[in-house]
Amino acid sequence: MKKIIISAAFTFLSLSFNSFSNDEIIKNPKKLYKEMHLENKLDYKVFENALTGYNRIKGKKTSLLTIIDYTKPSTEERFYVLNLQNKNVMFNTHVTHGKNSGKVMAVNFSNTLNSYKSSLGFFITDSEAYTGSNGYSLRLKGLEPGINSNAFSRNIVVHGADYAKPDFIKGLGFLGRSLGCPAIPTEISKDVIDTIKNGTVLFIAGDDDKYFRKSRIVGS
Repeated sequence: MKKIIISAAFTFLSLSFNSFSNDEIIKNPKKLYKEMHLENKLDYKVFENALTGYNRIKGKKTSLLTIIDYTKPSTEERFYVLNLQNKNVMFNTHVTHGKNSGKVMAVNFSNTLNSYKSSLGFFITDSEAYTGSNGYSLRLKGLEPGINSNAFSRNIVVHGADYAKPDFIKGLGFLGRSLGCPAIPTEISKDVIDTIKNGTVLFIAGDDDKYFRKSRIVGS
């Protein structure tokens, strides 16, 4: 991550939450899950929670939904870019978590500056990518107060990293870790970033009951 200068002209999307709409995604999440052939790739409950938030967030652009599933170990591919309209998986790859969130599994999460932990919940991607100390990167705007609302000031971004490549697992038994950013393999990072930039929804899931108690989007 890099300390960034926030332009005064930069503005985020105006977002609010509404009740479920009556479209097919909401009515038939299980059907969509099967049509996208996600049964052996992505846990259904994670998918369902991601869809719930996706449909409650106003102001988003495109039919893309990115899911990071931290209920899985870093040795598995747990980063998904889904096209809900075309019903296909555009990308599925490895992704890092913060070094203080855990080793193989991400088990600790934070919204605090310099915690070097990952944050859970719903985010909106920035309108444009930028090139910083981690190369081609994409800023994330956290939408959940007290959960990930400091993501922008913490410089939590999607970026490429050599330590996010699966070859890294051979040496340590787990993927490399970041300072809190969801880093992905450099070979595909630019393509992924250019696909999901400009106001698309990103959801980070984890095994954390506190998140569901605090979340105003998918909380109980």
